Amino acid sequence: QVELVESGGGLVQTGGSLRLSCAASARGVYVYVLGWYRQVPGQQRELVATINRDGTANYADSMKGRFTVSGDINVNTCYLQMNGLKLDDTAVYFCYAQAYYGSDIKLTYWGQGTQVTVSS
Repeated sequence: QVELVESGGGLVQTGGSLRLSCAASARGVYVYVLGWYRQVPGQQRELVATINRDGTANYADSMKGRFTVSGDINVNTCYLQMNGLKLDDTAVYFCYAQAYYGSDIKLTYWGQGTQVTVSS
């Protein structure tokens, strides 16, 4: 089981920056991906960025350049630095984990989400 706790959301003006943090607590599973998704009410949850255990980062095309994911799965932490925020970045941001249970069972976990609101 993996518990994910996000922090760092809030209200920011357009062009501003925020840094989201995710603290993961894992028991009995092997976490191999941590990352972030976001969701606007009425829309599907979409990928922002993920990071693998070896440190390789993966970004949604629309997030490249403004957002930076970092962290260390070995110590169960993941961060999302968001710069140049736009009105369209307003969403609930969810920390995300993929883990193995045993050798071949893949599990997905979600945090409760943190609200990011960008105002003009």
